[in-house]
Amino acid sequence: MKQITTDELRAMTNREGIVIQGCGGDLSEWVTGINDILTQEGILQNGDSFKEVFTFEHDGCTNLLFSMENVDLHIGKLAMWRLQSHSSFGGTWLSDYLPNRLGVNMDETPAKKEKPDCALIEQDGNIFSLMGIASRTLKNCGLGEQAKEMRERITASGRYEEALGIIGEYVNITSTEDALEQDSGFEMGQRY
Repeated sequence: MKQITTDELRAMTNREGIVIQGCGGDLSEWVTGINDILTQEGILQNGDSFKEVFTFEHDGCTNLLFSMENVDLHIGKLAMWRLQSHSSFGGTWLSDYLPNRLGVNMDETPAKKEKPDCALIEQDGNIFSLMGIASRTLKNCGLGEQAKEMRERITASGRYEEALGIIGEYVNITSTEDALEQDSGFEMGQRY
């Protein structure tokens, strides 16, 4: 189960899933319970289960998103179960939740977030030092969630090259010289 922000959820317009609203207590028990119920109802088929589950907060509620990608299920039975159990679970399709609860225009393609520039070239090559600089850059740009995700991925990676690649997914790696040029250009523009 992966925790996501509502901004990350808003970008999932090309996916489908079922959102269970107002989950309390141990979320892993919710995931196990929903998988068990849907197996008993004959909705999850051939021993399959929801493997990709996300948790997010919205309007003071903890919610779960069960992604339907690569899950062997009987969609007709799932639709009926969702309607019958709505009062208990608040179940709704992701494609309904996004426009109706988050105001997402489902016809627009989500804007690709730009990565902030981060002066890592000519810095201490220690991966933890580079990770710290990239993390601070992300936080300074209001991307604290991405900073945390990046650190977790780097810590779990096994190789230096892989860790550098992960950093490059979150920031544009530049040199300190590039950063100085951009800063002085900005200041010059301010004077005129």
